[in-house]
Amino acid sequence: MKNILFAIITNFLLFTACNQAENNHSKFNLDFELQENGKPVGWVNYGNSTDLIYLDSTIVKSGKYAAVLENEEDSKSSFKALAFNLPENYKGKQITLSGYIKTENITDGFAGLWMRIDPGIAFDNMYDHGVTGTTDWTKYEVTLSMAPSETEGIVIGGLLVGKGKMWLDNLQVTIDGKDIQNASLYTKEDFPAEKDKEFDTGSGITFPLLDEQLVTNLDVLGKVWGFLKYNHPEVGKGTYNWDYELFRMLPGYLKIRDINQRDKYLLTWVTKYGKIDTSQDTQKNSEEVFLSPDLSWIDDAGISPDLKKKIQEIYENRHQGYHFYIRMHPQIGNPEFKNEADYGTMSYPDGGFRLLSLYRYWNMIHYFFPNRYMTDKPWNEVLKEYIPLFILAENKLEYELAALQVIAEINDTHANLWEGKERINELRGNMYAPFRVQFVEDQLVVTDSYNQNLQEVSGFRRGDVITHINGQTIEFLIDSLKPYYPSSNRDVMLRDMSRDLLRSNRQTILVNYLSSGQQKETLLTLYESNMLNMSTHKRYEKCYKLLENNIGYVTLATIRSEDVEHIKEDFKDTKGIIIDIRNYPSYFVPFELGCYFVEAATPFVKFTKGNVNNPGEFTFSSALEIPKGEKTYQGKLVVIVNEETQSQAEYTAMAFRAGESTTIIGSTTAGADGNVSGIVLPGGLRTMISGIGVYYPDGTETQRIGIIPDIEVRPTIKGIKQGRDELLEKAVNLIKN
Repeated sequence: MKNILFAIITNFLLFTACNQAENNHSKFNLDFELQENGKPVGWVNYGNSTDLIYLDSTIVKSGKYAAVLENEEDSKSSFKALAFNLPENYKGKQITLSGYIKTENITDGFAGLWMRIDPGIAFDNMYDHGVTGTTDWTKYEVTLSMAPSETEGIVIGGLLVGKGKMWLDNLQVTIDGKDIQNASLYTKEDFPAEKDKEFDTGSGITFPLLDEQLVTNLDVLGKVWGFLKYNHPEVGKGTYNWDYELFRMLPGYLKIRDINQRDKYLLTWVTKYGKIDTSQDTQKNSEEVFLSPDLSWIDDAGISPDLKKKIQEIYENRHQGYHFYIRMHPQIGNPEFKNEADYGTMSYPDGGFRLLSLYRYWNMIHYFFPNRYMTDKPWNEVLKEYIPLFILAENKLEYELAALQVIAEINDTHANLWEGKERINELRGNMYAPFRVQFVEDQLVVTDSYNQNLQEVSGFRRGDVITHINGQTIEFLIDSLKPYYPSSNRDVMLRDMSRDLLRSNRQTILVNYLSSGQQKETLLTLYESNMLNMSTHKRYEKCYKLLENNIGYVTLATIRSEDVEHIKEDFKDTKGIIIDIRNYPSYFVPFELGCYFVEAATPFVKFTKGNVNNPGEFTFSSALEIPKGEKTYQGKLVVIVNEETQSQAEYTAMAFRAGESTTIIGSTTAGADGNVSGIVLPGGLRTMISGIGVYYPDGTETQRIGIIPDIEVRPTIKGIKQGRDELLEKAVNLIKN
């Protein structure tokens, strides 16, 4: 319960922002005497509903006002919180938040002070000694150990979990016993790694002719380099610019062909960074580990016993705590790759930077991608395969294509070349067909119009099946293009590919197609995007409506916060509700709306998260619950999903699946759930990964597999021709019958 509550609360409280400008105690408004419209100035409200967070002028500890947090909901997962961002970072060893709390009838939870030092340095919310029941004014405090050089923000506040009412007054913040207004500010100094500018304009690396031995040597180097990046204590402290250390050792390394000389060179290089402190208390492998660090490459590389021993020594005494290059987002647990330069001024990076790009990406995946064990190709084999592609890329286009291909190797729909693919976009073209095509029944079918008049001119109608483009079959195009469409599964790969198949730099393309049983061929005219309505974003329309047969319909594409209570009220007496998630939800509803469909608090998801102190290790969190709401819907719930259901949409579908009367229909979803983590690569390339593993409470995976429907229903070409929504029809029939 503690972990679940912790995750729910901190998801709301992450990175709160206030605009306090002066280091003055009264400006902090810790006594709540400054108010505007009944709210304390400078404070931010969070929780299931912020309506019952206000100031009280009758019950106070001192002064004119005390803050009140009140909760009428009977749920252990309900909470309300006040938050205040301290505007500065401070020198010191310990920070203490103290203040007075008065309570009334607090049940199913507790009241308390809370404080957090970001990023993920320290946290306390009085969970283990919170205030319950009815109590008079009493002073409480929480104390955290500080880490000024690592701190990015300090947040303080008051918290009410469960049902009841609390008053909060006369807060004080002290650092090492001194009031915060007298505390010394901390001024960050640059890490040595940040001062190293030697290779800012180029690596200066020239590669000799590649042969099998050199590629093997570069494969070993890339794995040793990445291991040291995330495990060596001096690298973790930010002592070295690890990108540039690669360029310093490469010239000598590239001259070596003999394996013994290679290993001696590597051992000398590794030893260069100082004697390893073997007295530190290194975090051991967790007993509940789900995925252990994969160090099998050490044996596979066939390196010398001395080098292997040195690597093992570093691993057993690896860096602990704050790391210059990596951290896990507080409470969420997905990786944040820090201090990684994108070298964006190099549109086409030189050979050294291209190799760095591959090394950086491979090791990020190897140590911090939670789904690395699910890739089609063993990840240990990928680095060696791609070394020639990156080194021999002769221009920006070839470099972009090499990057896109290695990104596709992780089989993650979140992963793509989201920025920096200018040449790929130019290759694909900026002219488009006036209609949409999708894969239906494994055929490329016209399904919708981007411009009705231009589509009519083209001669194509809904349901027409395209068989050839510029003389090439659709099957051939799929096979040749699939390495350039990163995706978790085939359905989403076809989804993304269909958007580009009728795209070109030319004004016309030759298309063969089947229409009304007849084979046809035409020169299809293409148009610039500004002549077409291709956007999937629609203006706001009411997200819910009542269908025939007393059935409610909700689309999450346009849902808003204020819609949730209306849906519960307006549809409470309906026979059933259909929730359409063939889209990306415009508002986060898993808990707020999900609680309407469960009879009791119900686990629906758990996560695996990485470990900075043991790179490559992933452990399970406790299962997260959908809380029971005030009322439970008594009808049937049918949820519609397909390949457009991705990420938050998949998470939402999992939440609705927790309901006892829920049926999910449609087809497999995009298979990419969980918070994303950004990655930058030389040349201004940007990609992402699914940063946490997402599983059902029983450990069943969702990555790549997606949300498997209880009843599979897919559109048909016949239905497309008739303009029917066959999935919606099936949902209605399930409720009617």
